[in-house]
Amino acid sequence: MMRAGETGMSDFRPLLSVRDLQTQLHVDGGIVRAVDRVSFDVHRGETFALVGESGCGKSMTALSIMRLLPEAGAIVGGVAELDGQDVLQLPEAAMRDVRGRRVGMIFQEPALSLNPVMTAGGQIAEALRRHTGLGG
Repeated sequence: MMRAGETGMSDFRPLLSVRDLQTQLHVDGGIVRAVDRVSFDVHRGETFALVGESGCGKSMTALSIMRLLPEAGAIVGGVAELDGQDVLQLPEAAMRDVRGRRVGMIFQEPALSLNPVMTAGGQIAEALRRHTGLGG
């Protein structure tokens, strides 16, 4: 049952909506179009998989949405709305609150993503403290 003034449209709005995402890498000899006008929606409760051959831009798409690009990378177009807010326009401090709490990524090679001087449990606990306030 809807209340007066409600349209019910928020029930149909995607949790994540990516439109015409474009990411470039500046490399010796020119520019590589790492992500070229990618668009998709992910709705609440939906399982989404981005599938393709090696080197086609799956990881760069996820890294672009999370704004974790290498120094040579730049998002040059598009929109990535999380609950209606374009995360590509957020200041870095606000984006740090989004990462880990609202969006996450499982990297292809987690051994390269973990800090070798900390236990895996310690790194998980650090993320929980940062995003939930648990443990202090």
